[in-house]
Amino acid sequence: MSEEVKELQKELAKRKRIAIDIASQIHDIVEDSLWVDYEKMPGLSEKLVAAVKEANRFKTDNGLQ
Repeated sequence: MSEEVKELQKELAKRKRIAIDIASQIHDIVEDSLWVDYEKMPGLSEKLVAAVKEANRFKTDNGLQ
């Protein structure tokens, strides 16, 4: 595997991690503080959708699997 491909995969992993972190925040609200923090859900959901789309776009644009 070339260094360029390794760097692209590393960048893809970083972008996926951003989406996972947002999903984790949503999970924490659902598990721990839904009745207090439910207002944060729409904004976090929008961020999650954008992050997943960005990771998938990066993956497709760079021919990664």
